[in-house]
Amino acid sequence: MQDLFDRYSRLLQEVESWFNTCLKKHASKITCHQGCSACCRGLFDITLLDALYLHHGFDLLAETVKYAVRKKARGRLDLITARWPVFTAPWLLNPIPEAEWDDIMPDDDETPCVLLSDTGTCLVYDYRPMTCRLNGIPLIDTSGEELFDEWCTLNFIDCDPLLMKDLYHPFTDLFAQELLLFRELTRRLLGEPISELDTIIPAAVCINANMVKVRINTLTDLF
Repeated sequence: MQDLFDRYSRLLQEVESWFNTCLKKHASKITCHQGCSACCRGLFDITLLDALYLHHGFDLLAETVKYAVRKKARGRLDLITARWPVFTAPWLLNPIPEAEWDDIMPDDDETPCVLLSDTGTCLVYDYRPMTCRLNGIPLIDTSGEELFDEWCTLNFIDCDPLLMKDLYHPFTDLFAQELLLFRELTRRLLGEPISELDTIIPAAVCINANMVKVRINTLTDLF
């Protein structure tokens, strides 16, 4: 598993490099910086690869910190399970109809991420999911295709970032590489490649690869 984490880390570093380059070029227009937690609210789906990578970093924290985070995480998970009983360990979203995901992860949820420290910093910053690293700037492929045309309201106050070609990046290729890594992960865990298994950050701090390997086969018929 470590080799997959190493390869995924390199892919995430590509995202970091792109974001930092954008920040240097447009420092006056992008307010994002390490320590800002304006977007670290509510729930959003992450891939199983992101979840296991995050958990790898979570395991490096002090036991007292991990205990406190797990307590908050289980509280969030239990509230969802009470309404959607199928949402049990390893807490995959996929058995739940996608039309109901917005009810699980409402846009107006301002609950701080369980991994935010008391000072508002991310406890697993170097292991945070792909989504966290991409948030704040619109995602436009070098082909000109708009993959995500929204951005943080604190950024680009007086301009339209969709017109800034120096924000473009080969995201289509990057996401294709991510998918290949994900399919390799599921092949190793399940014996066959799967293209989509999603969860949320509170689940990521509570699961591990062995839990997924043991339980996931009982859920595959629901996908």
